[in-house]
Amino acid sequence: MSDLKGMTLFMTGGSRGIGRAIALRAARDGANVAIAAKTATPHRTLPGTIYTVAEEIEAEGGNALPLVVDVRDHERVAQAVAETAERFGGVDICVNNASAIQLTDTLSTAPKRFDLMFGVNVRGTYIASQACLPYLLKSPRGKILNLSPPLNMEARWFAPHVAYTMSKFGMSLCVLGMAAEFAGKVAVNALWPRTTIATAAVNMLGGEALMNTSRSPEIVADAAHWVLTQDTACTGNFFVDEDVLRAAGVTDFDRYAHTPGAELTPDFFL
Repeated sequence: MSDLKGMTLFMTGGSRGIGRAIALRAARDGANVAIAAKTATPHRTLPGTIYTVAEEIEAEGGNALPLVVDVRDHERVAQAVAETAERFGGVDICVNNASAIQLTDTLSTAPKRFDLMFGVNVRGTYIASQACLPYLLKSPRGKILNLSPPLNMEARWFAPHVAYTMSKFGMSLCVLGMAAEFAGKVAVNALWPRTTIATAAVNMLGGEALMNTSRSPEIVADAAHWVLTQDTACTGNFFVDEDVLRAAGVTDFDRYAHTPGAELTPDFFL
């Protein structure tokens, strides 16, 4: 499968950043994309809503379905997946992109922030996958892609922000388990960036200085496109965007730089 034409993606998050980039890359193939996110009205400082991204998807040649969804609400997630299947005749791909981040140490992480990260990152990924699976199992190209890091049980990845690391690794554990559980039926993979990515979250964490040493979301979108166009036998992998694209023959990575010539900042967990 060389492209995603006619495929239906259910995307959690996606009103901006990496999710938006993945959605637009799929749209250029003529894919159907359901954007399931909370941002229905413009944020006071952050760009993008599910409706503006839907317009962009349509402009790129795809078909869009904007859906107001809080991934912590399992009933709404199930309803949104059903609405997607009804609109497009099924669901072929589930992209678990929605994520909450707070890089604080144990004493500084309030219970409500802990609950938010686990509710969105772990539980949200699990229930979105669970809701999509009945449809994915009917598709000859059923796939789940989680935006989560390779599993690496070294203390250095946990010590600075135990709660966040546990929540992101929880997403990766879904890949580990579901890839084996649905082997031969649905492909389940993870994808993570080699460097920090110029998104609103990175801007919040490090400001313009960190943005300047980051790559654009398009590098993750291009890598995700490669993963999502592979045969379903390609499963159980913890891909890194740069490695994926190098293996696919890409040699020019300067075009992904937010600031050409800047020294790049490695992302968390790598």
